[in-house]
Amino acid sequence: MHQNIQNLVNVSAKQERMVVGLMSGTSMDGLDIALCSIKGSGSDTQFELKAFTTVDYTNDFKAKILSIFSKEMVALETLCLLNAWVGKQHGKMVLDALASWHIAPKTVDMIASHGQTIYHAPKSLHPNSEYDPATLQIGDGDHIAVTTGILTLSDFRQKHVAAGGEGAPLAVYGDYLLCSHKTENRLLLNMGGIANFTYLSAGCSLDQVFSTDTGTGNTLMDAYTRAHYAPLAYDKDGAIAAAGKINTALLADLKAHSFFILDLPKTIGPELFNLEFLAKAQKASHTVDLSKEDVMATLNRFSAETIADCIQSSIPAGTKFNMYSSGGGMHNPVLMGHLTSLLPNATLYSSDVLGINPDAKEAILFALLANEAVAGTPLFAGGYATKIPITMGKISFPI
Repeated sequence: MHQNIQNLVNVSAKQERMVVGLMSGTSMDGLDIALCSIKGSGSDTQFELKAFTTVDYTNDFKAKILSIFSKEMVALETLCLLNAWVGKQHGKMVLDALASWHIAPKTVDMIASHGQTIYHAPKSLHPNSEYDPATLQIGDGDHIAVTTGILTLSDFRQKHVAAGGEGAPLAVYGDYLLCSHKTENRLLLNMGGIANFTYLSAGCSLDQVFSTDTGTGNTLMDAYTRAHYAPLAYDKDGAIAAAGKINTALLADLKAHSFFILDLPKTIGPELFNLEFLAKAQKASHTVDLSKEDVMATLNRFSAETIADCIQSSIPAGTKFNMYSSGGGMHNPVLMGHLTSLLPNATLYSSDVLGINPDAKEAILFALLANEAVAGTPLFAGGYATKIPITMGKISFPI
């Protein structure tokens, strides 16, 4: 047996696996690195977060990604070069993080890398009836594996698409495994660039879990901040939004897009929610001269209302539930204030109440997916739509 295959067998047979989960979202603020101890698999999984850090991306790193991010036309050579380069950079970031934690790379069983999404094309967004949904993440797994010397699983979203999904959201299994409860209705809201949630009714089974994107989380606010308040990358603490007033005409036009009447579940990305989308809405609503603070206040409310509308349309009227938030949006008090008022049946918490670092949550979820890929049994999630396989991720050997 080849030594790489033997190593994979050995990792699969372990009682406890050390897994590094990596997540870089559409906000492109940095790479989340979560070192996880995982015992068992499936319903017997025991999880512990050993260490966590976010490596901030430099302005040069962000500029390289933005040159091809969510654009229909890009230089093929740049895309090719960045796929390998991002993989190497992520590998180096992992090694630096392990060194800072005094963890030898040889003691890590595997890396679970989400990669950097550069284009997401659900069926509702692309006009090509000949093609199915598609999604593309860069940061090649082989380059991570060779750079670190650690077995790497990557490119998780492709299996989801191949099995009939749209590549997102992938939180269903991890949310169910870590957060389901016998007597409590729970909603796990993640507000990254795009907002999504998983609803776990009390005592639900895996095939009863509901998960969907809602629309923009931070991506429009972040893009507007970068365009008008550089060098700021985002509206820290919602300060800009707090200084403005919500414009109802602009808000109504933003919400009038056909995406918001699509059947659930659905996915979307910055390919729709970008500055061009905002410019069209401002022109249609005759608000092109609106102050920058008022635009930001309106974008903040837009995120909140579309999140709340989607949640309320997914849960039986009058149902009480606890909502546990994660992602960058949870640090925006203006956004959280809107959600509190818009969701009177919800009691809001941070996911750390459940013992899950809210900033590390997505990196943890990919570590869990990698664990299932090498040690789990075939499971499916998403009975409300298409059954999506839990065994996701492509395996890259270090040598």
